[in-house]
Amino acid sequence: MATKPGIPKGTRDFSPVEMAKRNYIFDTIRKVFHLYGFQQIETPSMENLSTLMGKYGEEGDKLLFKIQNSGDYFSGLTDEELLSRNAAKLASKFCEKGLRYDLTVPFARYVVMHREELTFPFKRFQIQPVWRADRPQKGRYREFYQCDADVVGSNSLLNEVELVQMIDTVFTQFGIRVAIKINNRKILSGIAEIIGEADKIVDITVAIDKLDKIGLDNVNAELASKGIPQEAIDKLQPIIQLSGTNEEKLDTLKQVLAASQTGMKGIEESEFILKTLAGLNIRSEVELDLTLARGLNYYTGAIFEVKALDVQIGSISGGGRYDNLTGVFGMEGVSGVGISFGADRIYDVLNQLDLYPKDASAGTQVLFVNFGEAETAYVLPILAKVRAAGISAEIYPDSAKMKKQMSYANAKAVPFVAIVGENEMQEGKVTLKNMATGEQALITPDELIASF
Repeated sequence: MATKPGIPKGTRDFSPVEMAKRNYIFDTIRKVFHLYGFQQIETPSMENLSTLMGKYGEEGDKLLFKIQNSGDYFSGLTDEELLSRNAAKLASKFCEKGLRYDLTVPFARYVVMHREELTFPFKRFQIQPVWRADRPQKGRYREFYQCDADVVGSNSLLNEVELVQMIDTVFTQFGIRVAIKINNRKILSGIAEIIGEADKIVDITVAIDKLDKIGLDNVNAELASKGIPQEAIDKLQPIIQLSGTNEEKLDTLKQVLAASQTGMKGIEESEFILKTLAGLNIRSEVELDLTLARGLNYYTGAIFEVKALDVQIGSISGGGRYDNLTGVFGMEGVSGVGISFGADRIYDVLNQLDLYPKDASAGTQVLFVNFGEAETAYVLPILAKVRAAGISAEIYPDSAKMKKQMSYANAKAVPFVAIVGENEMQEGKVTLKNMATGEQALITPDELIASF
């Protein structure tokens, strides 16, 4: 007996109904991107590893899917190297490419390669899959889609404000209640500076970003394991547990970070974003959250994360300001800011909350029954006219029993069936049956089209 086929862990198949729902997500996000003046691009699924490595921090680099070179990839390797069993070193020898980890780094590469063709500020969006060699779990997949929007070539904080507006617009249209969390890497750098551990900023941010996942005690244990003194960890506690309104948090931070120029700059940026948003009728909750760190090393300013309020799941959108990303590709001085919507998590949230509109998974609207050659010859011109009117329609391909054709219509949830026999052909009409009520009406092809 043949072994039943399977798919890799962390990946999923999607049925026609599921794809209809996913396309509703993509279409909704795409329309909002267009609404704010963003243009679509695409980049390859694979990139040179030299493009990807070193851009996501040590933890991110470990999650890159590397692609084995074709041909004799052992050529050029010594026996000593092969016997060393050093996976990382060996991979660097016979893997030159990798699957993209996100859409932001490939976008930065795109900007550098096409700089002469672009008008700045350049507002682009991408809706494509990405891959991460992560441990699969609820809401976390190894292959998933991101829907990114970025602006490069502008330092204005109005870009951050508009990105939050876009987030709010998207989730309002989906009907998902969310909290939009905001922080600033400059504030985090200021905190590290004030507690005397400026050189440990990456370790500190990676640890406190896990606060809601592993709890305060485990975060403190991780900080200690990174060589951060207990005195510095103690100083950190009241800051990362800061509560109150956004204004109260900012007022407290102004006192705590008064001696840090970098920290005060981060406060100033956050204050502008929050005050501007306050006058724009944002429907979602917007919160300054000092534990938000976004583990990626390339963020340099404002950072965002979106949490669904009615479902237990990880962040469903996130992003931030990155001033230095294109610099690693030889293009200095280009600032960027962007957000990414996690389409797969949004899909799961919409499923759990049953928020899809009824027509989101709509397929064929009318099925024409096939009674034979003569009837088919009569039906095909009508079918073409129906489709030309924008109505989704099909004809059963075989002259099968009526029961089988009706079962097909029911299985596909087709709401109407058009029946043509000798009587209909003589009168130049069709019988249209409502599959939900069982009602039938003898009507002309034009009346059929007008009924949709």
